[in-house]
Amino acid sequence: MTSTHQECPPYYESHTPSSGIRPARARFESDAAELDLNGTWRFRLLPRADAPTGGFEDPEFDDSKWHTLPVPAHWQLHGHGRPAYTNISYPFPIDPPHVPDDNPTGDYRRVFDLPGDWPQGPAVLRFEGVDSCFAVWLNGTRLGHSTGSRLPTEFDVAALLRLRGNTLAVRVHQFSAASYLEDQDMWWLSGIFRDVRLLSRPTAGIDDFFVHAGYDHTTGTGTLRVDTDAEARITVAELGLVEAPANTTHEVGPVDPWSAEVPRLYHGVLATTAERVPVRVGFRTVDVSGGTLRVNGRPLTLRGVNRHEWHPDHGRALDHATMREDALLMKRHNINAVRTSHYPPHPDFLDLCDEYGLWVIDECDLETHGFEQVGWRGNPSDDARWGEAMLQRMRRMVERDKNHPSVILWSLGNESGTGQNLRTMAEWTRQRDPGRPIHYEGDPDSPYVDVYSRMYTPHGEVDAIGRHAEPTTADPANDAHRRSLPFVLCEYAHAMGTGPGGLADYRDLFESHDRCQGGFVWEWIDHGIRRREPDGTEWFAYGGDFGEELHDGNFVADGLLFPDREPSPGLVELAKIHEPVRIKPHPESGTVRVTNTRDFADTSGLTFHWSLTREGTVAVEGHLDVDVLPPGGTTEVELPRLPETPETGGETWLDVRAVLDRECPWAPEGHEVAWGQALAGGAPLLRPVPAGADPARGEGVLTLGPATFDPDSGALRTISGIAVTPPRLDLWRAPTDNDHARHGVSVAAEWRRIGLDRLTERHIATTVDDDALVVRTRVAAAASDLGTLVTYTWSGDADRLLLTLDTEPDGTWPCPLPRLGVHLGLPPELGTVEWFGRGPGEAYPDIRRAARVGRHTRTVDELQTPYLRPQENGNRTDTRWACFRAADGTGLRVEGHPVFDFSARRWSTHALDRAQHPHELTPEERIHLHLDLAHNGIGSASCGPGVLPRYRLHAAPHRLRLAFAPLR
Repeated sequence: MTSTHQECPPYYESHTPSSGIRPARARFESDAAELDLNGTWRFRLLPRADAPTGGFEDPEFDDSKWHTLPVPAHWQLHGHGRPAYTNISYPFPIDPPHVPDDNPTGDYRRVFDLPGDWPQGPAVLRFEGVDSCFAVWLNGTRLGHSTGSRLPTEFDVAALLRLRGNTLAVRVHQFSAASYLEDQDMWWLSGIFRDVRLLSRPTAGIDDFFVHAGYDHTTGTGTLRVDTDAEARITVAELGLVEAPANTTHEVGPVDPWSAEVPRLYHGVLATTAERVPVRVGFRTVDVSGGTLRVNGRPLTLRGVNRHEWHPDHGRALDHATMREDALLMKRHNINAVRTSHYPPHPDFLDLCDEYGLWVIDECDLETHGFEQVGWRGNPSDDARWGEAMLQRMRRMVERDKNHPSVILWSLGNESGTGQNLRTMAEWTRQRDPGRPIHYEGDPDSPYVDVYSRMYTPHGEVDAIGRHAEPTTADPANDAHRRSLPFVLCEYAHAMGTGPGGLADYRDLFESHDRCQGGFVWEWIDHGIRRREPDGTEWFAYGGDFGEELHDGNFVADGLLFPDREPSPGLVELAKIHEPVRIKPHPESGTVRVTNTRDFADTSGLTFHWSLTREGTVAVEGHLDVDVLPPGGTTEVELPRLPETPETGGETWLDVRAVLDRECPWAPEGHEVAWGQALAGGAPLLRPVPAGADPARGEGVLTLGPATFDPDSGALRTISGIAVTPPRLDLWRAPTDNDHARHGVSVAAEWRRIGLDRLTERHIATTVDDDALVVRTRVAAAASDLGTLVTYTWSGDADRLLLTLDTEPDGTWPCPLPRLGVHLGLPPELGTVEWFGRGPGEAYPDIRRAARVGRHTRTVDELQTPYLRPQENGNRTDTRWACFRAADGTGLRVEGHPVFDFSARRWSTHALDRAQHPHELTPEERIHLHLDLAHNGIGSASCGPGVLPRYRLHAAPHRLRLAFAPLR
């Protein structure tokens, strides 16, 4: 049949979410026949949704001149149209349910044959995900249409199937009425991006089933009931349950309960005379009791992340290997929970959460955030015309995912305001599945949910909520209800660019208050799209890189993983903060305190190792016997007698590590899950401050120890023949995304206002005082009366040069300083760095727990962290000494008195500030070395709280002491 006109009103602009689709049901595999329809399809892209089909649904249509496109895929990532990114703003006028006439529309065709043994009887065509609205024809007959991009859709097709030459035609619209419900802070990408399958459904088979597997923590027994529409029997041989009737409650046990820490699954089979369905049963009971969220009678601490689905080449079309990599990376970085922001994930990911152990908040495919920009006028959440569309989305998620033990909370959606439709969704869900509490953050009164949820709540307010001391709300009944609920941060610690800071401070609050049960860092991965330059240079694009008129820039790059799934320093920090075992060595008493911070698992499976290092080199090591600790248990373990530290041996550090003693499903034997470190004695291997040598004047030069200076300005020229760019006071850093604070108060804007990015130095005096060279300057910016008085005091002996930098603010500074230190230039060949201090990764005042004291080596290029938008990065802290070497081993050693921060790069801070992408940074003919007393903290103000007071670098008198010596 050929259609030459659209429905009136067109289906893609209708409040009606679908037509012709089957009722929602669980997703499962079985021994019934199925046909994978993924692969290469024919494809064309049209500019408008109302374009005539031209008969493309007709089996006789000639599509030989069409393009080809893989399924699953997004057409924009295969050269058809362009990606576009917005965070909140709809990329079309807010005129619901209408969308623009210019509405890219993709037509797909696939011809397939049935296998020769394909059975007679019912058959279902199943789409796992199509963005955003699609209509389907099979062999010329229209099956219907559907919306709900991240939800499954099924059509009955048995009557239309033929043995050979079946023609499947699908029309997909980029925008539709449903787009108003899908404003989820991500790339606008379209197409058939999840799997397509044809499923045989035996007449006496299993259409749907619901596994109810409860656990009684007081008796250790389980209850198993499988509700189904068929005459079916359940077998779980391990439990002695053989051919037991479905739709009946069976008491079994004792059983091992399922938890994210011990994800025990029992494998069974649900069978009828016509079909066998494998089932995985995890026994667990979820409830809210006594103001806490509990599983199996124990309160949880959610150490979670928000996870968008993303791949830099394929967008949201993920293969199983990528999903598995996500689950393994989470487990290996001590993450125990996932919020599926802001839609149900590919169902395979939930299978992985069941298998490896991750708590899941399963979130409905719903967000209407763009209505906030018009005062929530017309918001679908409180418009009855949208009621069925919203309820259908909730129903399809719950029915699809109801058999996953990992799913412990249903979420109604995200940032969709308030309204009756949300309440209706909650009421239906509570009736359908009373065994899981309900989550929704967008309604601060929380009248129809079971947990109190907020996002980006400052630390002080989290503390108040933990004490039930939050401000009251207007309705006393709602206020009392909300105060009785457990508190969860559904989003916090915005992982955009450098950072996030303050993670440890949030963890301390979670541990201080029973009501505060953790949260979910925003977010898992940067949504960068991989691009390649003609010369092969690879980089990752963000909003605006595809010519979008309206976009939100790099706000889409706010993940703990880089787009290629390399962990960021933020993820390494999070892994340290969320260690399942906390280790605190106490060398002075000869003990180690070990605490099991897990909720369910004991410490069996872990082994503990200790080592004693001197100046970063292992001196002695051994195994530490630690009793198996129950959840929450603590013990003090005696250390073996440690050798005495020689007076000249340098600093001695005691490290204790907890590692897996055997391979487990998510990590190999020896994987480190926790570590602790403490100073055991000694002092840094730093020579005494030089006693001093008199500066000597020569022709056009002043010599002091191993260095030469300009005799007039006092500017350093060389150290032992190594030409350097003179050190100058440095207060500026290339602002981080958190400094910019797109959704908060921008400290970077204040820094620029007072001119910290354009400081100039006025020379006041150069004097030779006894055995020292003293240079005094004032550093300030044009159009400002603020300044910093600087004194460089140089002294030295034959081998070493000492700089004492004293600074004093001149005027009343309105903000913290970005950094305080000196910037100098080194020859480009000094490109290998070895240091003794914290590392190996970057660290700042409020993101440093993962950096351990030791001896580390990196190249200057390896010191850089390639954030998608270049910014301050790569700082190493608590450095005792650092050596910058050429290939022949010569170079420069820098020592702290006592410690310093450093960063080194082949481009200036101003170049870093100007660049929009890392590949735009061009190496210069020198290494820019920054030697700092301190940095301002990082915070999370890109979308959250700023730097906590204790991590701020205030303008005040400061002193930095550094020594320089040649490496020969």
